[in-house]
Amino acid sequence: MTPVERTIRDVVIANRILALNNVLDAYGHVSMRHPERPDRYFLARSVSPAIVDIGDIVEFHLDGTPVDKDERRPLYLERFIHGGVYEKREDVKACLHSHADEILPFSISKTTRLRPVIHAVGDIGENIPVWDIADKFGDDTTLLVTNMDHGRDLAMCLDCNRMALMRGHGFVCVGRSINDLVRISVYIPRNARTQFAAMQMGEYKALSRGEIEARLALDPDAPAMRRGWEYWAKEAGCEHLL
Repeated sequence: MTPVERTIRDVVIANRILALNNVLDAYGHVSMRHPERPDRYFLARSVSPAIVDIGDIVEFHLDGTPVDKDERRPLYLERFIHGGVYEKREDVKACLHSHADEILPFSISKTTRLRPVIHAVGDIGENIPVWDIADKFGDDTTLLVTNMDHGRDLAMCLDCNRMALMRGHGFVCVGRSINDLVRISVYIPRNARTQFAAMQMGEYKALSRGEIEARLALDPDAPAMRRGWEYWAKEAGCEHLL
């Protein structure tokens, strides 16, 4: 199997896993950078993640145009999120955009920030910025990332962080590998639920800087870290693609 064939399969697996775990709904999406052409990435056509298959995967230039000039399949409107991130961040190998409900309150709160509070997401880092499209593009947008100007501005907000919230919309998250991205994204909504529940009880303790740095130092593709990828792929019915 070639590196490109492996990447296409992994994009399918990631879609199915993230849909199974309610990280992606009918409109979320996940991509991988091309393994041999860093100026390109693979993303599904405009289709619900739960039913993405190999034939749905499209190769894109960073500006969001498909490499196949005869591409007539409908494309995700917000594919510019991925191009903006890959353009700015050479270290990023995989990227997703999610609308997970648990995240939304933290994206609109003026006083409370999302923090890592459970060990499984320590590697989201200490700073989780919030991107507000209105800051640069005014208050008459749909809040959707529909062009490269939007995508680049979101990528600037993400900066060197693992994730950024999108005001009233969802979040973007990046990974050092597809396994790294999927694993942390499965636990991000759980982290948000845990923090929100703890807030109802009173004061809570987030992970310390030392605990976050220790988590970031782990190898994201060590065998123990891949256990979730293999388990969830089987649960999602795509074990044959591993």
